[in-house]
Amino acid sequence: MLITIEGIDGTGKSTLIESLKGELADLSPVFTREPGATWVGESVRRAIAEQIDPVTEATLFVADHAAHLATVIRPALAERRLVISDRYTDSRFAYQAVTLDGIVPQPEEWLRAMHNSWSIVPDKTFLLVIAVDAALARLAEKSGREHFERRDVLEKVQGNYLRFAQEEPTRFVCVDAQKERKEITRFVADAIRFTVQSSRSRHRP
Repeated sequence: MLITIEGIDGTGKSTLIESLKGELADLSPVFTREPGATWVGESVRRAIAEQIDPVTEATLFVADHAAHLATVIRPALAERRLVISDRYTDSRFAYQAVTLDGIVPQPEEWLRAMHNSWSIVPDKTFLLVIAVDAALARLAEKSGREHFERRDVLEKVQGNYLRFAQEEPTRFVCVDAQKERKEITRFVADAIRFTVQSSRSRHRP
């Protein structure tokens, strides 16, 4: 089973992931992330830091995704492991559709077409939602801000995420990222357990 955690920068995804490692330890999940789980991901992070051409950046994200699937996700799923990824394809569709706007015609469609037939759709996606002002306040404490972390970009990205959630209500679970951290962790951990148990019940002979 593949679970993904999504949301704009400043929602607390990384903090949630760290908390879930303790809460779900008995399930022995594989925790991973995009980009960064493979050596290709490190190239993506370098591209982000150097703010290179948006098309180059986007295609590096896709290459990282392919490597991530091949070396981490598919092997884990083949072993019937629970996989939890900090960001996945929805991040690309939400963010790169904004950075490519005006450069590539219909950027979201272009990005989705590059994933058709070979990528894996998550079983459940937890979308952390926060007011953009609150996210920016959290990011103000961060050093080395990325070019994505601007109000105009984050507003458009969050709009994309919310549209995705409306279009796929059975996959997406929206989570109020301004609630207390322990409450968020408990809610997401319980929801993941329920999803795993339901899946096992459906596939039980």
